[in-house]
Amino acid sequence: MRTQVGIIGAGPAGLLLAQMLHQRGIDSVVLEAKPRAYVEGRIRAGLLEQGSVDTLTEAGVADRLHREGLVHHGLHLRFGGVDHHIDLSRLTGGKAVTIYGQQEAVKDMIAIRLAAGLPLCFETEDVAVHDIASTRPRVTFRHEGRAQALDCDVIAGCDGFHGICRPSIPAADLRIFDRTYPFAWLGILARSRPMSEELIYARHARGFALATMRSTSVSRLYLQCTPEEDLAQWSDERIWSELRTRLGAADGELEEGPILQKGVTAMRSFVAEPMRHGRLFLAGDAAHIVPPTGAKGMNLAIADVRVLVRALEAFFVGRGEALMDAYSATCLDRIWKVQRFSWWMTQLLHRYDQEDAFEERIRKAELDYLASSVAEQTTLAENYVGLPLD
Repeated sequence: MRTQVGIIGAGPAGLLLAQMLHQRGIDSVVLEAKPRAYVEGRIRAGLLEQGSVDTLTEAGVADRLHREGLVHHGLHLRFGGVDHHIDLSRLTGGKAVTIYGQQEAVKDMIAIRLAAGLPLCFETEDVAVHDIASTRPRVTFRHEGRAQALDCDVIAGCDGFHGICRPSIPAADLRIFDRTYPFAWLGILARSRPMSEELIYARHARGFALATMRSTSVSRLYLQCTPEEDLAQWSDERIWSELRTRLGAADGELEEGPILQKGVTAMRSFVAEPMRHGRLFLAGDAAHIVPPTGAKGMNLAIADVRVLVRALEAFFVGRGEALMDAYSATCLDRIWKVQRFSWWMTQLLHRYDQEDAFEERIRKAELDYLASSVAEQTTLAENYVGLPLD
């Protein structure tokens, strides 16, 4: 097989890259290790920055997003028993965020690619990349029981944190920045009316809590817990009781519907530099992970893709490799700013077991300042709706 761009991974980064390349007349083949049902069913992020919505719209994959997505113009911070509203749109010149599940965006992009008859292979096995430092890299894999090879001009590693692409780069050529947080999130999906029309971030003496949603009838709620948390110890009754306490829910504010899913999400920050080795380019979770507090994972992947598409388009129309050479530095400049914001949100809102009285007072002072300062609220809002993509 021969293509211009071999894409490893059919998550948001890989599928969006394939679609945007197709719009520009650039051929690609997408290889995915998991079955289609698994890819479309895995629950991930659900909040899109303004720029991410604009990008998906430009890519022609946002029709259902605009019909079903929930546009939010603000958010709530709760601490010390008081609710503080942050007006995102007023503080950012009209920008907003949209709630639309990552798996829904993935379903949309898969359907569009398959309807167009473009190559997308699920359940590929033994995927490996070769000659990535050359001008003719290859991908070998097995699909439907047959060994195959894909000759490419470029390989895009969009296969996530546990994928094969990043480890294919020689360790001596990568620098890893990693931080594991001493807590996790216990998350539930519940068939219940969302607690609010906008997200509620709560800091409580017992730990952080977040109330968000997937639709007008399905809530997504989180509680800070330990990384080793035993879900068997968390009955539905205990979860709802703890959510009421930490969220400071008034009577009738938190509807307790059937819990459809429970899980524990680890909290870490991770960056691999550089994001390019020869003709292999990393995008999305293959290159970076952020704690979910700032809701930036999928948004960072979309931002990477915008930069990569611009670079590949220039290369394939004969304008050289300057933008490809700049890809990693361009992406990392924004990635580190987003890492800073995600770290800031995380340290501000979570309870640290080893925190002393001084640190607790500093954190309280910072929250009080945020609640009273338009400048500080503007900083939060600008980062939350998304830093500039270009």
